[in-house]
Amino acid sequence: MEITEIKVHLRHEEKLKAYVTVTFDACFVVRNMKVIQGAKGLILCMPSRKLQDGTYKDVAHPIHAEFRKLLEDKVLAVYYDELKKEGPSARPERQADGPVPRPAEEKPAEDV
Repeated sequence: MEITEIKVHLRHEEKLKAYVTVTFDACFVVRNMKVIQGAKGLILCMPSRKLQDGTYKDVAHPIHAEFRKLLEDKVLAVYYDELKKEGPSARPERQADGPVPRPAEEKPAEDV
């Protein structure tokens, strides 16, 4: 399966950093993924719905850890690219915190 397009819509909230839409094989789209600031850094959350008991359940998600990592790495690479395009002046809350560093192990997305 090939990831053919990733669209990142930046948000500047305390935890929610972006909404993401990913297209697979130019024929299947998954909307409403989220880039969230977690306790250990940024994470990619799958689209979910709220159940009657107040908990959330993913409506779509990777089955294998390897694919989850690949998807998260590619999405976060595009996220960091979008932050760079936006520039520091458009992100006033980042001036206090400093820039958002790209993790050393992460590489720019190729053929996304």
